[in-house]
Amino acid sequence: MDERVTRKGTLFNYAVQNVRSPFRWGVVLVFSVLGLYYNSLAEKWASPTFFLGRMNELDSKTVEGILAQVTAREQLELVHWEAVGPRNKVVLRVFIDKPGGVNHGDCEKVSNQVGALLDVEDLIPGSYTLEVSSPGIERGLYKPADYERFAGHRIKLKTAEPINGQRNFRGELIGIANGIVSLVADVAGRVEIPYERIVKANIEYEFE
Repeated sequence: MDERVTRKGTLFNYAVQNVRSPFRWGVVLVFSVLGLYYNSLAEKWASPTFFLGRMNELDSKTVEGILAQVTAREQLELVHWEAVGPRNKVVLRVFIDKPGGVNHGDCEKVSNQVGALLDVEDLIPGSYTLEVSSPGIERGLYKPADYERFAGHRIKLKTAEPINGQRNFRGELIGIANGIVSLVADVAGRVEIPYERIVKANIEYEFE
């Protein structure tokens, strides 16, 4: 079942979707902000490259500071965030969590506050979409602390370069120590992988 609420205004509109599936639970809050003046300017400089790559270091730190401030205020965990898409149609994805899981209200509070602060700072030219959601049951592992927290869970992991002829691994996460992630891979057995060589990793949900 999907639940959708749409609100329109002179500068912004947002839609709330309650998405229920065995692969991605929780809620997704979509918050689209239309910058009427900057839209025409952004189109002139639009490119197919990802916006995050174009974002300067100051803007990236400012966005992260806003997200950290809002989630801390609401006693939520900022799991991860990313900005993708062409410069005039940026999608800012924010993943939040808390013990027991986040709900519709949590996502709406974060979206409203973050959207207002982004507008004040005027960090993103043109129109953009803000998506706030739970990380899902197969949540990503984005920082070293995640490899400690989820030790004992099954994970899927991909490396930048082959390790013993292999780039994709599945198995039980042992943990991380001194920048080395250890897991018992299904095929290769115990494997030790430098953290900086991991390009993507997430929990692998085990269906009963």
